Amino acid sequence: MSSLQIQLSWEDPATGERREPNLNAPIAFGREFARLPAEIAGNRVSRMVLNSNEVSRYHALITWEQDWEDNHLMVIDQNSVNGVYVNGQRQTRCQLANGDTVQIGPYIITVQFGVNTTNQLPHHPSRIEFNPHTNIPDPNLLPKPAVTPLGSNFPPPIFNNVKIEVQALHATSLPVEECDYLAVGAGLGSFIWVDLLRISGVKAEKIIAVGLEAEPYARYKRLCLNSQIPLHERLRSNSDSCPDNIWGWPSYAGREFWHDLTKGKLNSAFKYLWQVFAEPTFAETYTPRAGNVFDSIDREAKRISWQQIYRYGRVRAVRKTEDGRYCIAYSRGPGNYAFLVSRYLHLATGYPAIQFLPDLQAYREKYQDFKAVVNAYEDHSHVYEQLERQGGTVLIRGRGIVASRIVQRIYEARKENRNITVLHLMRSPKPQGNKFQQAQRPVKNHYEFQPFNWPKACWGGELRFMLEKASPEERKSLLADWGGTTTADRLDWQHITEQGLREGWYQITFGQVVKVEKDDNNRTITHIQEKGFGEMKLSADFIIDATGLDAQVEASPLLADLVKHYNLPLNHLGRLVVANNFELVEMRNTKGQMYASGAITLGGPYAAVDSFLGLQYAALVAVDAIAASRGSGVTPLNFLSSFRQWVKWVLNQSP
Repeated sequence: MSSLQIQLSWEDPATGERREPNLNAPIAFGREFARLPAEIAGNRVSRMVLNSNEVSRYHALITWEQDWEDNHLMVIDQNSVNGVYVNGQRQTRCQLANGDTVQIGPYIITVQFGVNTTNQLPHHPSRIEFNPHTNIPDPNLLPKPAVTPLGSNFPPPIFNNVKIEVQALHATSLPVEECDYLAVGAGLGSFIWVDLLRISGVKAEKIIAVGLEAEPYARYKRLCLNSQIPLHERLRSNSDSCPDNIWGWPSYAGREFWHDLTKGKLNSAFKYLWQVFAEPTFAETYTPRAGNVFDSIDREAKRISWQQIYRYGRVRAVRKTEDGRYCIAYSRGPGNYAFLVSRYLHLATGYPAIQFLPDLQAYREKYQDFKAVVNAYEDHSHVYEQLERQGGTVLIRGRGIVASRIVQRIYEARKENRNITVLHLMRSPKPQGNKFQQAQRPVKNHYEFQPFNWPKACWGGELRFMLEKASPEERKSLLADWGGTTTADRLDWQHITEQGLREGWYQITFGQVVKVEKDDNNRTITHIQEKGFGEMKLSADFIIDATGLDAQVEASPLLADLVKHYNLPLNHLGRLVVANNFELVEMRNTKGQMYASGAITLGGPYAAVDSFLGLQYAALVAVDAIAASRGSGVTPLNFLSSFRQWVKWVLNQSP
């Protein structure tokens, strides 16, 4: 029996994050650990639990088999309900070649053996950090393990305590400001929570939001622009998910309808209405223009006095106080430190970092080349400028919403210069989409389509109730089945892909990357492993990583410190554990309450946590809980008070 290690690699269906364990065969796969064999023929079994209801309790086995000539790696279906697919073909028993893909439920697993792919890659986490002073993606900040902020002279030593005396804060002679409600992050999640507090009767002077940028959508807008979604393009959100308007009416479609109607553009005006009433069966799903969303948030920010509420600052630590509140230590600039104390605290820090493929990070570290190898969320406008001037070849990694948008941007660049080609490198084929019960997502040209990240029912229907009631183990399966890397079901994007394939300037290649190098002509060379130990080289002028964002708590020094200091539990996705109302129950401090929202809570009671509507829902249930605890100034919304506030919103009057 061979002792050769097997490397498995796949993207987590719930988050898109990479998993790359090295295991010894035999390897058993299934949904229930207890049903997987611990030993086969005297050999210890590596047991891999795959969290999906599409995976049988004991689904498949990868093992070595020996004939008269050689050892062969085999995958054997264990009478599973949904079968085992090897390179897109259903198999009951199949010999595996190096680089083959095995699909088990929503998991598409690449199998590698006989090659050493790990010693060339960085040993530290592979991601791009946001600069803590500018909030801009900074490739020069090498990822490092999060350390306690007490490693510097601020926060002071009193922050070693579990609870801090407020008087001790004053004794430092640094500024101390108190408020009733404190939002940490000052992004969209904070803004929506603050907006709901204002609508519920809390005065602006009772609320403080701390962050690095005064515009609550600043980071989101920058990431949109960097990933080639300009202001006139449409976001991946629906019509009534309005960060500026908790009522969702008039929706973005309604506003566009009215705008075009008053301008005499009858065709486009009624097109928006048709989209909303006929989507997604008879019409393409309506999505709002990015610029319209940002303009509407500007209007609401002015209406609720956001500039009075906002404070510039980098939050360094969060602690409980002895009097049942919370305090934060934050820096307002070099050597300018201060504290804030509040009864209610809300964490909405967004994605802590950007995912970056390990082989591309290794390339950057070796060659210090930040122009040829870029991340889609960095500013990489120079790529398209050079393509339009000189032509060239672009290698795209990843196949989600951002990859689709990059392909569209290159398609537009080809109108200026036809000498542009695209190599789209995918880890494995995508023969079929994720399934849940009787529903299955469509796949075309190895793109999996969905109008949004999650089924709409996750936002307010039966699937939301299902997730709220589910146990942690059940949530793992549900989120895996509902997740997966998808792109929007847009006909224009599908036509671009089909045209590119037909004309030959767009090519899809499958393979596992071994390494990325630079040749003598300063072009990138990507070495990929083909089936059967072969290797192929892909040459390109630019490589664009479109694999996504990183929401692991450990990627954020602030959150990592909070988790470590209070020994907070993390869920199976490495995110904060929250109650159904998004409270961090372990951080309850007598009457003090702490809430969280956004990507840092994925894996909990709500699926689409990082969508506009997900942020609104988290804010709604959190403020409801604050109202139930008789939070200062919060009046629960009823029909009359809500309608009155809606009228004020329509008239653009202060709440």
